[in-house]
Amino acid sequence: MDNNVVHHHGPVAGQIPVPHGGQDYDTINGQIVDSSEISDGAALDSKDEKAIFSYLLHPDDSYDENGTYWADMKFGQKVSFITKVDNAETKRELGNLWTMFKNDPLSPVSWYFRECVIPGAGLGLEGYVLFSIGNVTPLFQKTWPTCWKSGKVCNNTWIAATTYLEVCGIIVGQIMVGLLGDSVGRRFGLIQDAMIMFIGLLMLTASWGVTLNGWVICYAWSLFFYSVGVGGEYPMTATSGMENGVGSGKVSTKEDRLHRGRKVLMAFLMQGWGQLFNQVLLILLLLIFHHGSGNPPYSEIATQWTFRVSFAIPALGTLWLVYYRYYKMPAASKQLALAKKKAKVTGYDMESLKLAFTYFGPRMFATSVAWFANDVFFYGNKLFQSQFISVISPTSTSVMEGWLYNLINVGVSLVGYYLAAFLIDHKLYGRKKMMIVGFLMDFILFIVPGFHYKYYTEKTHITAFQAMYFLSSFFNQFGPNSVTFLVAAEVFPTSIRATAHGIAAAAGKLGALFAGVLYNYITTQQKFYIVPWFGLLGMLVTLLFMPDTTGLDLKEQDRRWQFIRAGNPQDYHGVAVHPKHLSWWERFRGIGKNYDPAADYEQRVHEMKKDWEAKQAKKFDESEKLAYDDDDTEFSDEVRSYLEKTSPVIKPTK
Repeated sequence: MDNNVVHHHGPVAGQIPVPHGGQDYDTINGQIVDSSEISDGAALDSKDEKAIFSYLLHPDDSYDENGTYWADMKFGQKVSFITKVDNAETKRELGNLWTMFKNDPLSPVSWYFRECVIPGAGLGLEGYVLFSIGNVTPLFQKTWPTCWKSGKVCNNTWIAATTYLEVCGIIVGQIMVGLLGDSVGRRFGLIQDAMIMFIGLLMLTASWGVTLNGWVICYAWSLFFYSVGVGGEYPMTATSGMENGVGSGKVSTKEDRLHRGRKVLMAFLMQGWGQLFNQVLLILLLLIFHHGSGNPPYSEIATQWTFRVSFAIPALGTLWLVYYRYYKMPAASKQLALAKKKAKVTGYDMESLKLAFTYFGPRMFATSVAWFANDVFFYGNKLFQSQFISVISPTSTSVMEGWLYNLINVGVSLVGYYLAAFLIDHKLYGRKKMMIVGFLMDFILFIVPGFHYKYYTEKTHITAFQAMYFLSSFFNQFGPNSVTFLVAAEVFPTSIRATAHGIAAAAGKLGALFAGVLYNYITTQQKFYIVPWFGLLGMLVTLLFMPDTTGLDLKEQDRRWQFIRAGNPQDYHGVAVHPKHLSWWERFRGIGKNYDPAADYEQRVHEMKKDWEAKQAKKFDESEKLAYDDDDTEFSDEVRSYLEKTSPVIKPTK
């Protein structure tokens, strides 16, 4: 008799019954045998089981040697554990970087380009073009003052529409592509976005009209079309960026657990690089086409060449992006396909959308309102930056001085982007605290000059006003602007992630639209009276309704969702309902009471056994294989051996 055989009499929990002549059968190494031939010596005790499954269920970056989750530790122990893990990971990453550099000094550059620049290329191009509108508007006003400034030969409604249609196009794209991304797939949404942006850039470059007003109308609608593609970039880049690093197994990768936020934000911060490149290029183009001078008066020919070439250059980059996404990103929809497979859903998952509003409604409210409040700051600052800079430099008549000030502002913003990327995954700071601090600082930095406007705009105190203006840009990036982009996808399950992100992002652009309309009817000082309160609103909503996903395994988010879809959310006991990862509102409603580490451990082992059994059965049925299937390659030999010894396996039919 073989001691590595499990004995069963009749179907038991977790066993696959195999009808065979009315008898009960078990398996030895995949072969069906009569249970009367099997001994009882194969069962493994719980200590063996815990040792075998430890690296899967209790990874050492989230659990200590006793199996205690990092968020369950006392404060001192938590600080010590997090510091130890972070130091070891930093040492490992620096070691890898040094090894790369020794083998090839340029390999770190190629790594950065591959891992950060390419995933964020769409947002980089979006940042370049979108914020160029605020940059070129002062040049248009200087070149065609009777059209863009006084409105004598152009319709003022269409002049204002260049801002409104831009924001409306983004909203349409965010909702439309968010729905398509969850229905057809991430890859389709990414390719579609790039194609729309490419065509939109061609339209902007070639925009023309018989009259100045006709050109403004053509320019406005071209901007709207381009912005639809821009809007789609938000849900597609956020969802595909975080899902590509999760892995296809039952648990996420260590890279995902420790650096998921950084990975997404390193792509997102390409938006800041896009703004920087646009401003640098506009300065260079104006110097080239304006005979080496940046001072007025500006000729129509110089302005035409400057703005058209500035749109033509990113068109080439966008065309390359279409190629790359079509040919080099075949698996962008992998995680979505796996989620739909588990939920037995094809097409758009309407049931998940309904359940999302039922169970995650407060989260949808939090991400939407927080993004709305942030964009009142962010887009208001960018779209009307020329007015703010005119306060700093009231005597200037050259667009060049404003552009140079903006260059400093973008540089300060980039520092905020990078600092956010490096601290977003730190368990002692992380998403929620970063967002609250950012909103609070923006509130302070706007409210102070708002109620002492004359004092800070005097020549003797203008440097303090400059410092607060630049610091507000820094804390906006090192705070809500970066975090909203990430958490609007993270706090939702895979099946409706793009839709939820699109809804929140669209709400954010309503904030930008609100700022765009409002700013046309109030003075600069009045802006400082109104805007700060949105920082306070964003801080309070984040504090009350936003969960903290720092350190949370996204696989657990989806695992909890499976229980919700099955109608028994109370039976989920994992870390996704740990109070640390719930909002204050969710804790008040008692959702955290279902957290039970011991019960969750037993549940996860049982789920792995069941999944493994089903997978072994499918190996003998070719018709069951799917294009996107998770495998057991993540299992060690010990785990695989354990599963073979404790789970029945179906023998192939001859």
